[in-house]
Amino acid sequence: MGRLALIGGHSILGSDPASGFEPRDVATAGGAVRVYERGDQVLLQRHGFERYTTAARIDHPRNFAALAELGCDRALAIGSVGGLRPELGVGTFLCPDDFIALHLGLSLHDHHGGEQVPGFDADWRRSVVDAWGRVAEPELIDGGIYWQAIGPRFETAAEIRLIAAHADVIGMTIAAECIIAREMEIPYAAVCVVDNLANGIAAEPLSVAEFEAGKAENRSRLAAALEAVAAALGESSG
Repeated sequence: MGRLALIGGHSILGSDPASGFEPRDVATAGGAVRVYERGDQVLLQRHGFERYTTAARIDHPRNFAALAELGCDRALAIGSVGGLRPELGVGTFLCPDDFIALHLGLSLHDHHGGEQVPGFDADWRRSVVDAWGRVAEPELIDGGIYWQAIGPRFETAAEIRLIAAHADVIGMTIAAECIIAREMEIPYAAVCVVDNLANGIAAEPLSVAEFEAGKAENRSRLAAALEAVAAALGESSG
């Protein structure tokens, strides 16, 4: 069995990794990628540890090339999202089972090879949901539709009304990662953490301050959950 890749963003991981992780720079054809590793776990900050890269400019192929180079054979991603229904408020944890990203023309291939039926790896996703249910809190909602927006701006209330008719949560990275992971044959699943209700869903207009407060509220709860789930996934694959 290979190694487990843990992928997250600043809203969850911050700029400092958990205890015991050591830095490593991995050379790829697209340039070096800084990761942190601890035993059979590899921690990737999708936006970068030393300089922030906005969602639309993340080099997902380069990130996954680094993970493959380190022997990662499965990936668990954490994504900050906005809830598209009032009941999916701040602090909701959801494991999506499908996504909408109609604008993404993303592939590793310039010619044939990008033709695929995309999606989260069903078996690996089930392992993540089961492990979370055994060892972690808060409750993880099993299933939902993730809508990938372009960013970095938030959506208008009119845009959210359209999107909310078709999806449950909205973010800027998970679908893109899932597409590249599948092309590289790395099973990929995601846990989405609601840091804010999307613009227009709550009674009051969305503010950046509200978003930042939601991130801070969720960070400590997620850290403990992710530590326990990663350990359980390692034991189950050993």
